[in-house]
Amino acid sequence: MNTLLFRPAVDVDLAAVVRLRDDAARWMLARGITGQWQPGELSEDHFRRISETGEVWLAEAAGRVVGAWEVWWEDEDAWGPQSPTAGYVHRLMVDHSSVPTGTGLQLLRMAERRVAEVGRPLVRLDCLAGNARLKAYYLDAGYRVVGHKEGKPQPGGPPKSFTLLEKAVRDGGQQGRV
Repeated sequence: MNTLLFRPAVDVDLAAVVRLRDDAARWMLARGITGQWQPGELSEDHFRRISETGEVWLAEAAGRVVGAWEVWWEDEDAWGPQSPTAGYVHRLMVDHSSVPTGTGLQLLRMAERRVAEVGRPLVRLDCLAGNARLKAYYLDAGYRVVGHKEGKPQPGGPPKSFTLLEKAVRDGGQQGRV
């Protein structure tokens, strides 16, 4: 695979992001990971709305979208009101049919770098409470469990329970270090 290029999504990219997310949902379901994502849950409008208050990022290889993630600057549904000390990573996804192992971690590191660039010392994320494999993935990536959220509202579906995780991405005021 070619080197990954990272950039913010623009409106014309949103159909590719929806396809990527639906393919990731099908990939999970095929592996028995249920309760997380369903194909067709999110539309281009969802990603457009996220871009109004946060960011949608893409990973491209050979001119094709092979990964994406969202960075939010607040997430009161999961974390309650907070001071602006964190960025919140959501919907980290890769095209499992075309990327090598480790690509998801590379995207996560780019998301962490983005949060650090804006001067926020913490990256926070959540994962479905019953998804032990994903929780282990984030723990291996340096995150720590800091809480649980019962009944978090979901776009396009019923509320779900989540494990809350965070990681420091800045040490001693050195912005931009990951």
